[in-house]
Amino acid sequence: MKSLNMLHPAESANLRQSSRRSRYVAPKAIEEYRLADLMDYCGRHIGPTQRSLFSGTDDREMLVYLSGDISLLKRKCVSVIGARDVSDEGARRSRKIAALLASSGIVVTSGLARGVDIAAHNGAMDNGGRTVAVIGTPLQKCYPAEHAEIQEEIYANHLLVSQFSAGTRTFPSDFPKRNRLMAALTDASIIVEASDSSGTLHQAAECVRLNRWLFIMQSVAENPNLEWPSNFLKEERVAVLSSIEDVLQRIER
Repeated sequence: MKSLNMLHPAESANLRQSSRRSRYVAPKAIEEYRLADLMDYCGRHIGPTQRSLFSGTDDREMLVYLSGDISLLKRKCVSVIGARDVSDEGARRSRKIAALLASSGIVVTSGLARGVDIAAHNGAMDNGGRTVAVIGTPLQKCYPAEHAEIQEEIYANHLLVSQFSAGTRTFPSDFPKRNRLMAALTDASIIVEASDSSGTLHQAAECVRLNRWLFIMQSVAENPNLEWPSNFLKEERVAVLSSIEDVLQRIER
Protein backbone atom coordinates (compact mmCIF):
# COMPACT_ATOMS: atom_id res chain seq x y z
CA MET A 1 0.00 0.00 0.00
CA LYS A 2 1.39 3.37 -1.04
CA SER A 3 1.02 6.28 1.35
CA LEU A 4 0.12 9.47 -0.50
CA ASN A 5 1.67 11.61 2.22
CA MET A 6 5.04 9.86 2.04
CA LEU A 7 5.54 9.71 -1.75
CA HIS A 8 8.38 11.90 -3.02
CA PRO A 9 9.00 10.88 -6.65
CA ALA A 10 11.19 12.92 -8.96
CA GLU A 11 9.14 15.22 -11.14
CA SER A 12 8.78 14.04 -14.71
CA ALA A 13 10.89 16.07 -17.12
CA ASN A 14 8.06 16.25 -19.59
CA LEU A 15 5.29 17.46 -17.25
CA ARG A 16 3.03 19.78 -19.18
CA GLN A 17 3.29 23.40 -18.20
CA SER A 18 0.40 25.85 -18.49
CA SER A 19 0.62 27.49 -21.89
CA ARG A 20 1.32 31.19 -22.10
CA ARG A 21 -0.52 31.35 -25.45
CA SER A 22 -3.84 33.07 -24.74
CA ARG A 23 -5.51 32.59 -28.14
CA TYR A 24 -7.95 29.74 -27.78
CA VAL A 25 -9.30 27.70 -30.68
CA ALA A 26 -12.77 26.48 -29.73
CA PRO A 27 -13.96 22.95 -30.60
CA LYS A 28 -16.00 22.56 -33.79
CA ALA A 29 -17.72 19.31 -32.80
CA ILE A 30 -20.01 19.80 -29.79
CA GLU A 31 -22.71 17.43 -28.54
CA GLU A 32 -25.68 18.50 -26.44
CA TYR A 33 -27.42 16.30 -23.85
CA ARG A 34 -30.16 16.78 -21.32
CA LEU A 35 -28.79 16.05 -17.86
CA ALA A 36 -31.15 13.10 -17.36
CA ASP A 37 -30.08 11.53 -20.66
CA LEU A 38 -26.41 12.07 -19.87
CA MET A 39 -26.78 10.46 -16.44
CA ASP A 40 -28.53 7.48 -18.03
CA TYR A 41 -25.75 7.22 -20.61
CA CYS A 42 -22.96 7.16 -18.05
CA GLY A 43 -24.86 5.00 -15.57
CA ARG A 44 -24.82 7.39 -12.61
CA HIS A 45 -28.02 7.78 -10.66
CA ILE A 46 -29.63 11.05 -9.66
CA GLY A 47 -32.99 10.76 -7.95
CA PRO A 48 -35.95 13.06 -8.75
CA THR A 49 -35.33 15.22 -5.69
CA GLN A 50 -31.63 15.52 -6.42
CA ARG A 51 -32.29 16.24 -10.09
CA SER A 52 -34.30 19.32 -9.11
CA LEU A 53 -31.02 20.84 -7.86
CA PHE A 54 -30.06 21.27 -11.52
CA SER A 55 -33.28 22.84 -12.79
CA GLY A 56 -33.07 26.29 -14.27
CA THR A 57 -35.36 29.18 -13.42
CA ASP A 58 -37.65 28.21 -16.31
CA ASP A 59 -37.94 24.63 -14.95
CA ARG A 60 -36.40 23.09 -18.08
CA GLU A 61 -33.88 20.41 -17.30
CA MET A 62 -30.31 21.57 -17.66
CA LEU A 63 -28.48 21.00 -20.91
CA VAL A 64 -24.87 19.82 -20.92
CA TYR A 65 -22.43 20.49 -23.75
CA LEU A 66 -19.57 18.12 -24.53
CA SER A 67 -16.65 17.95 -26.93
CA GLY A 68 -14.38 14.93 -27.20
CA ASP A 69 -14.64 11.31 -26.14
CA ILE A 70 -17.96 11.09 -24.31
CA SER A 71 -17.43 7.36 -23.68
CA LEU A 72 -15.00 8.35 -20.90
CA LEU A 73 -18.05 9.08 -18.73
CA LYS A 74 -18.99 5.38 -18.85
CA ARG A 75 -15.75 4.53 -17.04
CA LYS A 76 -14.98 5.01 -13.36
CA CYS A 77 -14.32 8.74 -12.89
CA VAL A 78 -12.83 10.50 -9.88
CA SER A 79 -12.56 14.26 -9.39
CA VAL A 80 -9.29 15.63 -8.02
CA ILE A 81 -9.99 19.12 -6.72
CA GLY A 82 -8.69 21.82 -4.39
CA ALA A 83 -7.28 25.27 -4.02
CA ARG A 84 -6.28 27.50 -6.92
CA ASP A 85 -3.56 29.07 -4.78
CA VAL A 86 -2.07 25.67 -4.04
CA SER A 87 1.19 25.02 -2.18
CA ASP A 88 4.07 23.29 -3.95
CA GLU A 89 3.40 20.20 -1.87
CA GLY A 90 -0.30 20.31 -2.73
CA ALA A 91 0.45 20.53 -6.45
CA ARG A 92 2.85 17.58 -6.15
CA ARG A 93 0.23 15.52 -4.35
CA SER A 94 -2.37 16.40 -6.93
CA ARG A 95 -0.13 15.19 -9.77
CA LYS A 96 0.75 12.04 -7.86
CA ILE A 97 -2.85 11.15 -7.01
CA ALA A 98 -3.86 11.71 -10.63
CA ALA A 99 -1.00 9.53 -11.85
CA LEU A 100 -1.96 6.72 -9.48
CA LEU A 101 -5.62 6.93 -10.50
CA ALA A 102 -4.66 6.93 -14.18
CA SER A 103 -2.43 3.89 -13.73
CA SER A 104 -5.42 2.10 -12.20
CA GLY A 105 -7.62 2.87 -15.21
CA ILE A 106 -9.58 5.65 -13.51
CA VAL A 107 -10.55 8.74 -15.51
CA VAL A 108 -9.27 11.84 -13.69
CA THR A 109 -11.78 14.69 -13.66
CA SER A 110 -11.17 18.28 -12.62
CA GLY A 111 -12.12 21.86 -13.44
CA LEU A 112 -9.12 23.11 -15.47
CA ALA A 113 -8.53 25.93 -13.01
CA ARG A 114 -5.15 27.02 -11.70
CA GLY A 115 -3.60 25.09 -8.82
CA VAL A 116 -4.82 21.61 -7.91
CA ASP A 117 -7.00 21.27 -11.04
CA ILE A 118 -4.31 21.81 -13.68
CA ALA A 119 -1.86 19.66 -11.71
CA ALA A 120 -4.41 16.83 -11.73
CA HIS A 121 -5.05 17.05 -15.48
CA ASN A 122 -1.31 17.10 -16.14
CA GLY A 123 -0.67 14.22 -13.76
CA ALA A 124 -3.16 12.05 -15.63
CA MET A 125 -2.04 12.98 -19.15
CA ASP A 126 1.66 12.75 -18.40
CA ASN A 127 1.15 9.18 -17.24
CA GLY A 128 -0.86 8.00 -20.24
CA GLY A 129 -4.23 8.38 -18.51
CA ARG A 130 -7.50 9.94 -19.58
CA THR A 131 -9.01 13.12 -18.20
CA VAL A 132 -12.27 15.06 -18.23
CA ALA A 133 -12.44 18.82 -17.68
CA VAL A 134 -15.72 20.27 -16.41
CA ILE A 135 -15.34 24.00 -16.92
CA GLY A 136 -17.16 27.07 -15.62
CA THR A 137 -17.46 28.84 -18.99
CA PRO A 138 -18.97 27.86 -22.35
CA LEU A 139 -16.84 25.44 -24.38
CA GLN A 140 -16.08 28.33 -26.72
CA LYS A 141 -14.14 30.17 -24.02
CA CYS A 142 -11.04 29.38 -21.98
CA TYR A 143 -10.41 30.57 -18.44
CA PRO A 144 -7.73 31.09 -17.34
CA ALA A 145 -6.36 32.09 -20.74
CA GLU A 146 -2.96 30.48 -20.15
CA HIS A 147 -4.61 27.05 -20.20
CA ALA A 148 -5.66 27.45 -23.85
CA GLU A 149 -3.41 24.75 -25.31
CA ILE A 150 -4.26 22.26 -22.56
CA GLN A 151 -8.00 22.89 -23.01
CA GLU A 152 -7.56 22.24 -26.74
CA GLU A 153 -5.66 19.03 -26.01
CA ILE A 154 -8.43 17.88 -23.68
CA TYR A 155 -11.26 18.30 -26.16
CA ALA A 156 -9.13 16.79 -28.94
CA ASN A 157 -7.96 13.71 -27.02
CA HIS A 158 -10.06 13.49 -23.85
CA LEU A 159 -13.34 15.23 -22.93
CA LEU A 160 -14.40 18.83 -22.27
CA VAL A 161 -17.75 19.48 -20.54
CA SER A 162 -19.81 22.57 -19.67
CA GLN A 163 -23.37 23.38 -18.72
CA PHE A 164 -23.08 26.90 -20.15
CA SER A 165 -24.27 27.49 -23.71
CA ALA A 166 -22.34 29.50 -26.29
CA GLY A 167 -22.44 33.20 -25.58
CA THR A 168 -23.40 32.81 -21.92
CA ARG A 169 -21.67 35.35 -19.71
CA THR A 170 -20.42 33.60 -16.58
CA PHE A 171 -19.41 34.95 -13.19
CA PRO A 172 -17.52 33.61 -10.14
CA SER A 173 -20.91 32.79 -8.64
CA ASP A 174 -21.42 30.24 -11.43
CA PHE A 175 -18.53 28.03 -10.34
CA PRO A 176 -20.58 26.24 -7.65
CA LYS A 177 -22.92 25.14 -10.47
CA ARG A 178 -19.90 23.69 -12.28
CA ASN A 179 -18.86 21.90 -9.08
CA ARG A 180 -22.32 20.38 -8.74
CA LEU A 181 -22.17 19.00 -12.27
CA MET A 182 -18.68 17.63 -11.70
CA ALA A 183 -19.82 15.85 -8.55
CA ALA A 184 -22.74 14.34 -10.45
CA LEU A 185 -20.61 13.08 -13.34
CA THR A 186 -18.06 11.32 -11.13
CA ASP A 187 -18.04 8.42 -8.70
CA ALA A 188 -16.01 10.26 -6.07
CA SER A 189 -14.14 13.48 -5.35
CA ILE A 190 -10.75 13.88 -3.67
CA ILE A 191 -9.89 17.16 -1.94
CA VAL A 192 -6.14 17.67 -2.04
CA GLU A 193 -5.87 21.06 -0.36
CA ALA A 194 -8.53 23.56 0.72
CA SER A 195 -8.96 26.27 3.34
CA ASP A 196 -12.08 26.80 5.43
CA SER A 197 -13.25 29.42 2.92
CA SER A 198 -12.32 27.51 -0.26
CA GLY A 199 -14.84 27.23 -3.09
CA THR A 200 -13.86 23.57 -3.23
CA LEU A 201 -16.20 23.00 -0.29
CA HIS A 202 -19.14 23.62 -2.62
CA GLN A 203 -18.27 20.39 -4.39
CA ALA A 204 -17.79 18.62 -1.08
CA ALA A 205 -21.35 19.60 -0.13
CA GLU A 206 -22.65 18.42 -3.52
CA CYS A 207 -21.00 15.03 -3.00
CA VAL A 208 -22.97 14.65 0.22
CA ARG A 209 -26.24 15.78 -1.43
CA LEU A 210 -25.75 13.50 -4.45
CA ASN A 211 -24.59 10.50 -2.40
CA ARG A 212 -21.14 10.46 -4.02
CA TRP A 213 -17.99 9.46 -2.17
CA LEU A 214 -15.84 12.29 -0.83
CA PHE A 215 -12.22 11.73 0.19
CA ILE A 216 -10.13 14.19 2.17
CA MET A 217 -6.36 13.94 2.04
CA GLN A 218 -4.96 12.77 5.35
CA SER A 219 -2.71 15.84 5.58
CA VAL A 220 -5.81 18.04 5.26
CA ALA A 221 -7.99 16.01 7.62
CA GLU A 222 -5.31 16.15 10.32
CA ASN A 223 -4.55 19.86 9.93
CA PRO A 224 -5.44 21.43 13.33
CA ASN A 225 -5.95 24.82 11.66
CA LEU A 226 -8.89 23.62 9.58
CA GLU A 227 -12.46 23.23 10.82
CA TRP A 228 -14.25 21.96 7.71
CA PRO A 229 -12.85 18.38 7.54
CA SER A 230 -14.37 17.33 10.87
CA ASN A 231 -17.77 18.63 9.76
CA PHE A 232 -17.76 16.52 6.60
CA LEU A 233 -16.25 13.41 8.19
CA LYS A 234 -19.49 12.97 10.13
CA GLU A 235 -21.15 11.94 6.85
CA GLU A 236 -21.46 8.28 5.87
CA ARG A 237 -19.75 8.50 2.48
CA VAL A 238 -16.86 10.76 3.51
CA ALA A 239 -13.47 9.24 4.35
CA VAL A 240 -9.87 10.18 5.02
CA LEU A 241 -7.55 9.32 2.13
CA SER A 242 -4.23 7.77 3.09
CA SER A 243 -3.68 5.58 0.01
CA ILE A 244 -5.19 5.27 -3.44
CA GLU A 245 -6.61 1.89 -2.43
CA ASP A 246 -9.02 3.77 -0.15
CA VAL A 247 -10.68 5.13 -3.30
CA LEU A 248 -10.44 2.04 -5.48
CA GLN A 249 -12.01 -0.27 -2.93
CA ARG A 250 -15.04 1.96 -2.44
CA ILE A 251 -15.85 2.95 -6.02
CA GLU A 252 -15.46 -0.61 -7.30
CA ARG A 253 -18.15 -1.93 -4.96
